[in-house]
Amino acid sequence: MLRNVAVAVCDGVSVFELGVVCEVFGLDRSDVGLPAYDFAVCAAEEGPLTSGGGFGITPAYGIERLAEADLVAVPHWRSIDEPPPPALLDALRAVVARGGRVMSVCSGAFVLAAAGLLDGRKATTHWRYAAALAERYPLIDVDPNVLYVDAGPVLTSAGTAAGIDLCLHLVRSEHGAAVANAVARRMVVPPHRDGGQAQYVEAPVPAPRTRDDLADTMAWAVEHLDRPLSVEDLAARALMSPRTFARRFRAVTGTTPYAWLLHQRTLLAQRLLEDGLSVEEVARRSGFGSAATLRERFGRARGTSPSAYRRTFAGRTSP
Repeated sequence: MLRNVAVAVCDGVSVFELGVVCEVFGLDRSDVGLPAYDFAVCAAEEGPLTSGGGFGITPAYGIERLAEADLVAVPHWRSIDEPPPPALLDALRAVVARGGRVMSVCSGAFVLAAAGLLDGRKATTHWRYAAALAERYPLIDVDPNVLYVDAGPVLTSAGTAAGIDLCLHLVRSEHGAAVANAVARRMVVPPHRDGGQAQYVEAPVPAPRTRDDLADTMAWAVEHLDRPLSVEDLAARALMSPRTFARRFRAVTGTTPYAWLLHQRTLLAQRLLEDGLSVEEVARRSGFGSAATLRERFGRARGTSPSAYRRTFAGRTSP
């Protein structure tokens, strides 16, 4: 049972990510029947410590306090290019070795990776850092599309607010959905978010790497996505055979005409959903034809349903 939680703080820690862990595990809500934890904020390196916001932090405990915790959270690491303190890495390894758990928020995954705790496991981090994590630590199965990963004793979450999702997942796993829902209600956040971080990745319309006779065809296609376009249609407009068109298209864009069309339709669907249009209208205007097809294709591409995406992003300025 999860009773003792500690958060390891280093210089330059993100205020929001530290606050997420403190909000979920550090507040005593026992007056309304919710679980309370023996919670500690611990300095993981010598002070004075400052936050990423520019103000000082004076933790009540040192790194030795991590040895008592059932769960140790690493909320942020100041630079993915800087090795974490060896003493912190040793302490995290010791937590897992004695049967405890460790979790990270955002770039904190690089600390767990440096400790070797993610080797052979699935993990995630902020989508901006996912490629770097996978390249530097090839033994990790990095998934850049999810909000969090529960890999037994080691848990990782994506950027910033995904730490809330992971913390509530832990509460739900330990105490049940009713408790997690009550904590979420107190925090005024959803107890569970649909989808993954793929829906938050900006994905502008890709331009061809060279300007040639394909450019006009691609520009025309983007303006006519509501039509039932085929590769043959695009090839004919470019005055090429379908085979030649496909070969030239891949050479210029690095993908197939079909995959490119599907991507453009998905981007258009995103923008229309952000404008608050109905799923049926979005399906028609983006060329998916039916709401069912839009749900299937959009779900595969963005990890959430069109309706859930619209609820989250309606009213946002389109990229």
